[in-house]
Amino acid sequence: MTMAGNQVISVDRLVKRYGVLTAVDSVSFGVARGEVFGLLGPNGAGKTTIISILSCLIPPTSGSATICGCDVVRDSLEVRSRIGVVPQEIALYQSLSARDNLVFWGRMYGVTGSALTARIDELLDVVGLKERAGQRIDTFSGGMKRRINIAVGLLHRPEVLFLDEPTVGIDPQTRRSILDLVKDLNSQGLTIVYTTHYLEEAEFLCHRVGVAHEGRLIAVGTKQELIDSIGAADYVVVRAGGLSDAVVATVGALPNVAGVALAENELKIEVVSGSTVLPALVETLTRERIDVQSIDVVTPSLETVFLHLTGRSLRESGKGVSEEP
Repeated sequence: MTMAGNQVISVDRLVKRYGVLTAVDSVSFGVARGEVFGLLGPNGAGKTTIISILSCLIPPTSGSATICGCDVVRDSLEVRSRIGVVPQEIALYQSLSARDNLVFWGRMYGVTGSALTARIDELLDVVGLKERAGQRIDTFSGGMKRRINIAVGLLHRPEVLFLDEPTVGIDPQTRRSILDLVKDLNSQGLTIVYTTHYLEEAEFLCHRVGVAHEGRLIAVGTKQELIDSIGAADYVVVRAGGLSDAVVATVGALPNVAGVALAENELKIEVVSGSTVLPALVETLTRERIDVQSIDVVTPSLETVFLHLTGRSLRESGKGVSEEP
């Protein structure tokens, strides 16, 4: 089967209903070959259901989706041979060793013999667990289990890897190692669809993001495209003594300043680009003999976008934001 252009995943008006509940509501998006595409949203937003449809685990109620030109319903066997899936839940046999788990899953994928042995050695090295290969999974930490889980999804050299919340419930150090692993896999050309409710993960990993909310994708684009779409600007916040209406007027006349608000001992300055305004701003405040205590540049983020589009922060909508990657 052929595929137009460089698009490896195509999703068109996908719907999934369970009785009166609509879990996925007319979702459409595409993913280019070699891209990390993020599905960002709180628990219950429909992210896992979308992944389950794309990985041929459940059928859609309506709409269509293709992967590598193969329809996920009509060509499900072909799709499964081309994708790797790393689910939220650990899909490992606790009483088996890491190596034995990989042997089992490799054979399930149709990889056998010396090719499987070599691939297992390669992946144990990739996920940093070669020295623990002979130990039982039930002796592993949560982060180690998740790394083996990722190795399982890579055994058959998939063209597309689905990662569904792969860093939930692990410590910050292990989380960083998984994020670095995902970056490295993508740098080798692997196409990745990554679901998360952690804003920093989406900003760190993803070329583009689909913002999921109540079963719909309410926006799709790069971080900058999403920020531009809502007209969000940088702010410079100056905390200082001696501020006055005259200072507000002087600062407001500076190039690239869109607006200035004064509240007690704080100036909030809306700017086109915070970093470009800073030199002139500092010079002006110094000339006006303002006693500056601090200057902070606040740039729009995916949290800004989510708040603008839904009226709620991602923290309020689901689990909180995790540590910075």
